[in-house]
Amino acid sequence: MKHIHIIGIGGTFMGGVAAIAQEAGFKVSGCDAKMYPPMSTQLEALGIDVHEGFDAAQLAQFPADMYVIGNVAKRGMDVVEAILNKGLPYISGPQWLAENVLHHHWVLGVAGTHGKTTTASMLAWVLEYAGLAPGFLIGGVPQNFSVSARLPQTPRQDPNSKSPFFVIEADEYDTAFFDKRSKFVHYRPRTAVLNNLEYDHADIFPDLAAIQTQFHHLVRTVPSEGLIVCNKQESLREVLDKGCWTPVETFGAAGDWQVANVGADGSFDVLLDGKKAGHVAWELIGEHNRQNAVAVIAAARHAGVDIQTACAALGEFKNVKRRMEIKGVANGVTVYDDFAHHPTAIETTVAGLRQKVGAARILAVLEPRSNTMKLGTMKAALPASLQEADTVFCYAGGVDWDVAEALSPLGAKLHVGKELEAFVADIVAQAQSGDHILVMSNSGFGSIHDKLLKALTAKN
Repeated sequence: MKHIHIIGIGGTFMGGVAAIAQEAGFKVSGCDAKMYPPMSTQLEALGIDVHEGFDAAQLAQFPADMYVIGNVAKRGMDVVEAILNKGLPYISGPQWLAENVLHHHWVLGVAGTHGKTTTASMLAWVLEYAGLAPGFLIGGVPQNFSVSARLPQTPRQDPNSKSPFFVIEADEYDTAFFDKRSKFVHYRPRTAVLNNLEYDHADIFPDLAAIQTQFHHLVRTVPSEGLIVCNKQESLREVLDKGCWTPVETFGAAGDWQVANVGADGSFDVLLDGKKAGHVAWELIGEHNRQNAVAVIAAARHAGVDIQTACAALGEFKNVKRRMEIKGVANGVTVYDDFAHHPTAIETTVAGLRQKVGAARILAVLEPRSNTMKLGTMKAALPASLQEADTVFCYAGGVDWDVAEALSPLGAKLHVGKELEAFVADIVAQAQSGDHILVMSNSGFGSIHDKLLKALTAKN
């Protein structure tokens, strides 16, 4: 049994690689500095040994055949320097996955600035519902599956084989300290969803054009017998204009696939070439989720799933953990957890909740925790993204820019805090029965959801 040791195993992608590697028969261990659910609990349930820290001493404890390096690992870390100095074998997570799993599968890759996790989860579920039993690796835990990653299973249509399909969240972030290409360049999808494209990841990309270049690298890898499902968005049109050798189906305004006749309950019709092709009745809210859905229907059709089956599957789709996930209700106050951390995602998340709760008060709680947000690159866009909230609480701990100044256009609705316990106390003091507290962060945020629910329960 070959042993791999994963540097940065606590990330959603690398934790998924760990799960797949163990299922494939590898001995798996790993290390990371900070671990929090859902990946910490998933790795614990799998019985995978996790070492805390990036020290060099762990190499003696975990003498692996291959060290799989996540992009959290940097030059100067003791474990990285020791691997290099000792001449130990190492590889990036995306390359390991491509060489050991993806190379002989029909890969369906979901790329985009926003919505990758939700859309990839929807796509995996539609294929599962249709009996195709896909493998998948997703940067979150789809509640229809309860795990973030698995190998292809036995399809209903052919009990003597394994499914050829593998759905992957195709991330544009860089691969590793020694490979600065986007992760998705390694995946070579046959079906590629280009969901949207905006400027993000200011820590590694100087401008939008640099990200567009990486997206075009992805386009170059899709075979001419494959399919690109593309949002009809200017930034993506510019990518395809650089050269495209694959059939393209578009979605969005004036696209081949469109949303129509949206009901108050969130249901909608699916149009293909201007004609009704299906109807989706589900519980998800927000225009962004409806666009995700039509992209999924198009991609699933390429894999052989008819439109009616895909619509029926979406009717039974359960959203991903940390995507408008209700963490609990205390004293009449509902607390949500959402991964939104880019201004566009924040705006669509707040708008989606507003559509759901109507005139009820929304208390938006934001931690600007992503690398881009900590740099302050997009701080000017934050006030507009939070306008639909009734009150805004922004946690400034660990942020180097002036949060109060940047969000000053929000006026009296803004509350800023730097110490977590006092921050929680301020939110609880403001909360009233019937309110909705929407927590948005791409980290564990100090278990703020549990702290809020406990304090709300104790509130007189």
